[in-house]
Amino acid sequence: MSSSPRARRPWSLRRRLIAQVAGLLALVCLVVGVVTELALRDFLFGQLDARIAETSERASRPPPTGRPGGDGVPEGLRAYGQSTGSLFVNVYPDGRVLAAVLRSSYDAKVAHPFPHDEITRTQIDTLVRTRPGSEPRDVDLGSLGEYRVVAKATPGGGIAVTGLPTKEVTDTLWNLGFIFGGVAVGGILLAGALGAVTVRRTMQPLDRLAATATRVAELPLDRGEVALSERVSEVDTDPRTEVGKVGFALNRMLGHIAAALSARQASESRVRRFVADASHELRTPLAAIRGYAELTRRSTSEVPPDIAFAMGRVESESTRMTGLVEDLLLLARLDSGRPVVHEPVDLSRLVADAVADAHVSGPEHKWRLEVPPEPITVLGDAGQLHQVVSNLLGNARTHTPAGTEVTTSLSTVDSMVTLSIVDTGPGIPPEILPDVFERFARGDDSRSRAAGSTGLGLAIVAAVVAAHGGQVGVAGRPGRTEFRVRFRAAPAQG
Repeated sequence: MSSSPRARRPWSLRRRLIAQVAGLLALVCLVVGVVTELALRDFLFGQLDARIAETSERASRPPPTGRPGGDGVPEGLRAYGQSTGSLFVNVYPDGRVLAAVLRSSYDAKVAHPFPHDEITRTQIDTLVRTRPGSEPRDVDLGSLGEYRVVAKATPGGGIAVTGLPTKEVTDTLWNLGFIFGGVAVGGILLAGALGAVTVRRTMQPLDRLAATATRVAELPLDRGEVALSERVSEVDTDPRTEVGKVGFALNRMLGHIAAALSARQASESRVRRFVADASHELRTPLAAIRGYAELTRRSTSEVPPDIAFAMGRVESESTRMTGLVEDLLLLARLDSGRPVVHEPVDLSRLVADAVADAHVSGPEHKWRLEVPPEPITVLGDAGQLHQVVSNLLGNARTHTPAGTEVTTSLSTVDSMVTLSIVDTGPGIPPEILPDVFERFARGDDSRSRAAGSTGLGLAIVAAVVAAHGGQVGVAGRPGRTEFRVRFRAAPAQG
């Protein structure tokens, strides 16, 4: 089974700019090189054609004075003053063919014939295909190389073919190509390096904008008081430049966000103060109601049954409302950001006591405790940490049927303490899991409910754990629900 192809990593703007500049420069160099090569080729072949015309003209001249025809040169192949490599082929009307290639320059002062080589029949057949009076053409003569040849009709009705080698021209073109290519590659590399430096310096304002946006993104804007003082520097907010427009717009956006956060913070502060004040003020009348209800219950005078039942309900509901007020007051204090008292807490003993209390409160459940033999210590507020464990155990007791097994375990790995509470109840539906730590969130449709619940227990757990610098999470499926809390272990006492 073939794996899916790996997604290509997108190029950065800096990388694309450098690549595009280098590509454009390479294209310009290629065009300039091709045009130069073609122009030089036309120029050099023009010169070569002129030399061929001169060579053909000299070949048809009579021998110089004092140089008789009987000089050992084949008849019709006079080459006085010709250059090395010149090629001569004479085709006579009677079918005779004389051909030679000059191997060294002819010196008119020397009384011996010019050196020459005979040409093979195949090469001659290739050469005689040249029509007299036509433009010079290139022919490949195998071992002799490539030649530029021209044909000329002789007075007797024959054909005289004259040619010069093209090796000099082709070597010059190749040398120019290699030199130009090397210079172009070096220039592109140098331009790429300089372009990288230039683009990097040019992109620095964008880097500063990105750094500002990153610092803003790392701020905890979702909770607490936020002082959004991050702004783009003035040098990057000039609206006359492209980057300045982005920086100016970003500063305006940050200003609007800061105003919105300030308004949100002010509103939340008023709500927290109201909740704290209302909770504080409700504690006194609730205590009085509970006191009068208990007084009625403890009175020696006989109370009618209906009055006794009503006062019992009043006492029960006042107790429940007192717990709700205490929870709201604790959340208000945690939301206000009050510092938590950090002192060593024996978490092993605290968990054992909480499980014992849960066993008394819910004897119909099966309670299991798994803690290591050595004590585990964390830093924090003992009362708040006890409430975390009690709320998690109470949540398991409240929302699971009788006979459910609840396992509480404690472990330490790499200086991190993990508290795990697992129950075998009906589980939490996946759509409810993300909201279980929200205030007044409930999942009663999926978990049986044997007692009332304020919907604040898990919210208090999340707030206390966050105030202690820990983490809390939940994982659930039918037949298993696990709450896991992690704290940093207290440093060993020296």
